[in-house]
Amino acid sequence: MLDYFFLLPISLFLLLGVMSPGPSFILVAQTAMAKSKADAYAVSLGLGVGATIFATIAALGLFVLLESVPLVYSGLKIAGGLYLCYLAYKMYKNTTEVTPRSEQQPKPASLWTMFFRGLLIQLSNPKTAIVFASAFAAFLPATIPVYGYLLVCLAAFVIDTTWYLLVSRLLGSGKSQQLYAKFQKTISRVGSGFMGLMGLKLISAD
Repeated sequence: MLDYFFLLPISLFLLLGVMSPGPSFILVAQTAMAKSKADAYAVSLGLGVGATIFATIAALGLFVLLESVPLVYSGLKIAGGLYLCYLAYKMYKNTTEVTPRSEQQPKPASLWTMFFRGLLIQLSNPKTAIVFASAFAAFLPATIPVYGYLLVCLAAFVIDTTWYLLVSRLLGSGKSQQLYAKFQKTISRVGSGFMGLMGLKLISAD
Protein backbone atom coordinates (compact mmCIF):
# COMPACT_ATOMS: atom_id res chain seq x y z
CA MET A 1 0.00 0.00 0.00
CA LEU A 2 2.89 2.34 0.76
CA ASP A 3 3.99 1.92 -2.86
CA TYR A 4 1.09 4.17 -3.83
CA PHE A 5 1.70 6.87 -1.24
CA PHE A 6 2.99 9.14 -4.03
CA LEU A 7 -0.64 9.58 -5.11
CA LEU A 8 -1.30 11.75 -2.05
CA PRO A 9 1.12 14.63 -2.82
CA ILE A 10 0.27 14.49 -6.53
CA SER A 11 -3.45 14.66 -5.76
CA LEU A 12 -2.92 17.59 -3.39
CA PHE A 13 -0.83 19.38 -6.03
CA LEU A 14 -3.53 18.86 -8.66
CA LEU A 15 -6.30 19.90 -6.27
CA LEU A 16 -4.60 23.19 -5.45
CA GLY A 17 -4.07 23.76 -9.15
CA VAL A 18 -7.68 23.15 -10.14
CA MET A 19 -8.94 25.39 -7.33
CA SER A 20 -6.99 28.34 -8.72
CA PRO A 21 -9.34 30.69 -10.64
CA GLY A 22 -8.99 30.48 -14.39
CA PRO A 23 -10.96 30.23 -17.64
CA SER A 24 -12.33 26.80 -16.69
CA PHE A 25 -13.82 28.19 -13.48
CA ILE A 26 -15.31 31.16 -15.33
CA LEU A 27 -16.94 28.87 -17.90
CA VAL A 28 -18.42 26.54 -15.27
CA ALA A 29 -19.65 29.42 -13.10
CA GLN A 30 -21.23 31.27 -16.01
CA THR A 31 -22.85 28.09 -17.34
CA ALA A 32 -24.25 27.10 -13.93
CA MET A 33 -25.77 30.52 -13.27
CA ALA A 34 -26.93 31.40 -16.79
CA LYS A 35 -28.05 27.98 -18.04
CA SER A 36 -28.59 24.96 -15.77
CA LYS A 37 -26.86 22.52 -13.47
CA ALA A 38 -27.08 19.84 -16.16
CA ASP A 39 -25.21 22.05 -18.64
CA ALA A 40 -22.58 22.88 -16.01
CA TYR A 41 -22.23 19.19 -15.12
CA ALA A 42 -21.60 18.40 -18.79
CA VAL A 43 -18.93 21.12 -18.94
CA SER A 44 -17.38 19.69 -15.75
CA LEU A 45 -17.12 16.23 -17.31
CA GLY A 46 -15.47 17.75 -20.37
CA LEU A 47 -12.94 19.50 -18.14
CA GLY A 48 -12.26 16.23 -16.31
CA VAL A 49 -11.64 14.37 -19.57
CA GLY A 50 -9.35 17.17 -20.74
CA ALA A 51 -7.34 16.92 -17.52
CA THR A 52 -7.06 13.17 -18.03
CA ILE A 53 -5.74 13.69 -21.56
CA PHE A 54 -3.06 16.06 -20.27
CA ALA A 55 -2.16 13.65 -17.48
CA THR A 56 -1.79 10.88 -20.07
CA ILE A 57 0.38 13.11 -22.24
CA ALA A 58 2.63 13.86 -19.28
CA ALA A 59 2.76 10.20 -18.26
CA LEU A 60 3.82 9.19 -21.77
CA GLY A 61 6.49 11.87 -21.81
CA LEU A 62 4.96 13.61 -24.81
CA PHE A 63 5.31 16.96 -23.03
CA VAL A 64 8.97 16.76 -24.10
CA LEU A 65 7.72 17.35 -27.65
CA LEU A 66 6.09 20.59 -26.56
CA GLU A 67 9.30 21.78 -24.93
CA SER A 68 11.72 20.57 -27.62
CA VAL A 69 9.72 21.76 -30.65
CA PRO A 70 8.93 25.43 -29.97
CA LEU A 71 6.86 25.78 -33.14
CA VAL A 72 4.38 23.11 -32.01
CA TYR A 73 4.12 24.59 -28.53
CA SER A 74 3.70 28.14 -29.86
CA GLY A 75 1.05 27.01 -32.33
CA LEU A 76 -0.97 25.29 -29.61
CA LYS A 77 -0.70 28.33 -27.34
CA ILE A 78 -1.90 30.69 -30.05
CA ALA A 79 -4.78 28.39 -30.98
CA GLY A 80 -5.76 28.06 -27.32
CA GLY A 81 -5.50 31.79 -26.71
CA LEU A 82 -7.64 32.56 -29.74
CA TYR A 83 -10.28 30.11 -28.52
CA LEU A 84 -10.40 31.84 -25.12
CA CYS A 85 -10.74 35.21 -26.87
CA TYR A 86 -13.57 33.76 -28.98
CA LEU A 87 -15.41 32.60 -25.84
CA ALA A 88 -14.86 36.04 -24.30
CA TYR A 89 -16.40 37.64 -27.39
CA LYS A 90 -19.40 35.30 -27.24
CA MET A 91 -19.95 36.07 -23.55
CA TYR A 92 -19.75 39.82 -24.17
CA LYS A 93 -21.97 39.64 -27.25
CA ASN A 94 -24.70 37.93 -25.24
CA THR A 95 -24.85 40.96 -22.93
CA THR A 96 -25.41 43.39 -25.81
CA GLU A 97 -28.12 41.47 -27.61
CA VAL A 98 -31.78 42.17 -26.96
CA THR A 99 -33.42 39.23 -25.18
CA PRO A 100 -35.90 37.66 -27.61
CA ARG A 101 -39.47 36.81 -26.72
CA SER A 102 -39.87 33.35 -25.21
CA GLU A 103 -41.39 31.90 -28.38
CA GLN A 104 -38.41 33.12 -30.38
CA GLN A 105 -35.68 31.88 -28.07
CA PRO A 106 -33.08 29.70 -29.80
CA LYS A 107 -32.82 26.02 -29.06
CA PRO A 108 -30.47 25.49 -26.08
CA ALA A 109 -27.14 23.80 -26.70
CA SER A 110 -27.11 20.04 -26.19
CA LEU A 111 -25.27 18.47 -23.28
CA TRP A 112 -22.75 17.03 -25.76
CA THR A 113 -22.05 20.56 -27.00
CA MET A 114 -21.45 21.72 -23.43
CA PHE A 115 -19.23 18.68 -22.80
CA PHE A 116 -17.03 19.50 -25.81
CA ARG A 117 -16.96 23.16 -24.79
CA GLY A 118 -15.47 22.11 -21.45
CA LEU A 119 -13.06 19.72 -23.16
CA LEU A 120 -11.85 22.38 -25.59
CA ILE A 121 -11.31 25.03 -22.93
CA GLN A 122 -9.28 22.54 -20.88
CA LEU A 123 -7.17 21.62 -23.90
CA SER A 124 -6.78 25.27 -24.91
CA ASN A 125 -3.81 25.72 -22.57
CA PRO A 126 -0.88 23.40 -23.42
CA LYS A 127 0.93 24.71 -20.34
CA THR A 128 -1.30 22.35 -18.36
CA ALA A 129 0.69 19.45 -19.79
CA ILE A 130 3.83 21.03 -18.34
CA VAL A 131 2.12 21.40 -14.96
CA PHE A 132 1.27 17.70 -14.93
CA ALA A 133 4.79 16.86 -16.03
CA SER A 134 6.20 18.96 -13.16
CA ALA A 135 3.98 17.17 -10.66
CA PHE A 136 5.04 13.78 -11.99
CA ALA A 137 8.72 14.72 -11.99
CA ALA A 138 8.51 15.96 -8.41
CA PHE A 139 6.47 13.20 -6.81
CA LEU A 140 6.59 10.02 -8.89
CA PRO A 141 8.96 7.41 -7.42
CA ALA A 142 11.91 6.11 -9.40
CA THR A 143 10.15 2.78 -9.79
CA ILE A 144 6.49 3.15 -10.74
CA PRO A 145 4.31 0.39 -9.23
CA VAL A 146 1.83 -1.58 -11.31
CA TYR A 147 -1.13 0.60 -12.34
CA GLY A 148 0.71 3.67 -11.03
CA TYR A 149 0.21 5.76 -14.17
CA LEU A 150 -3.36 4.56 -14.54
CA LEU A 151 -4.18 5.66 -11.00
CA VAL A 152 -2.54 9.06 -11.53
CA CYS A 153 -4.63 9.68 -14.64
CA LEU A 154 -7.74 8.50 -12.80
CA ALA A 155 -6.91 10.88 -9.94
CA ALA A 156 -6.64 13.77 -12.43
CA PHE A 157 -10.11 12.97 -13.78
CA VAL A 158 -11.72 12.57 -10.35
CA ILE A 159 -10.16 15.73 -8.89
CA ASP A 160 -11.02 18.04 -11.79
CA THR A 161 -14.49 16.62 -12.34
CA THR A 162 -15.44 16.57 -8.65
CA TRP A 163 -14.27 20.14 -8.06
CA TYR A 164 -16.21 21.54 -11.00
CA LEU A 165 -19.28 19.45 -10.21
CA LEU A 166 -19.20 21.03 -6.74
CA VAL A 167 -18.89 24.52 -8.25
CA SER A 168 -21.77 23.69 -10.61
CA ARG A 169 -23.98 22.59 -7.75
CA LEU A 170 -23.24 25.62 -5.60
CA LEU A 171 -23.58 28.23 -8.35
CA GLY A 172 -26.48 26.46 -10.05
CA SER A 173 -28.77 27.04 -7.06
CA GLY A 174 -31.88 29.18 -7.33
CA LYS A 175 -30.33 32.06 -5.38
CA SER A 176 -27.23 32.13 -7.56
CA GLN A 177 -29.33 32.12 -10.73
CA GLN A 178 -31.52 34.92 -9.36
CA LEU A 179 -28.37 36.93 -8.59
CA TYR A 180 -27.10 36.30 -12.09
CA ALA A 181 -30.42 37.38 -13.62
CA LYS A 182 -30.25 40.61 -11.62
CA PHE A 183 -26.65 41.45 -12.55
CA GLN A 184 -26.37 39.49 -15.79
CA LYS A 185 -24.64 42.17 -17.86
CA THR A 186 -22.11 43.06 -15.17
CA ILE A 187 -21.24 39.43 -14.36
CA SER A 188 -20.96 38.42 -18.02
CA ARG A 189 -18.87 41.45 -18.97
CA VAL A 190 -16.48 40.96 -16.07
CA GLY A 191 -16.20 37.26 -16.91
CA SER A 192 -15.64 37.96 -20.60
CA GLY A 193 -12.99 40.54 -19.71
CA PHE A 194 -11.04 38.05 -17.60
CA MET A 195 -11.45 35.36 -20.25
CA GLY A 196 -10.14 37.70 -22.94
CA LEU A 197 -7.16 38.76 -20.82
CA MET A 198 -6.26 35.12 -20.18
CA GLY A 199 -6.45 34.41 -23.89
CA LEU A 200 -4.19 37.35 -24.74
CA LYS A 201 -1.79 36.37 -21.99
CA LEU A 202 -1.59 32.83 -23.34
CA ILE A 203 -0.92 34.10 -26.88
CA SER A 204 1.78 36.55 -25.80
CA ALA A 205 3.47 34.42 -23.09
CA ASP A 206 6.94 33.04 -23.78
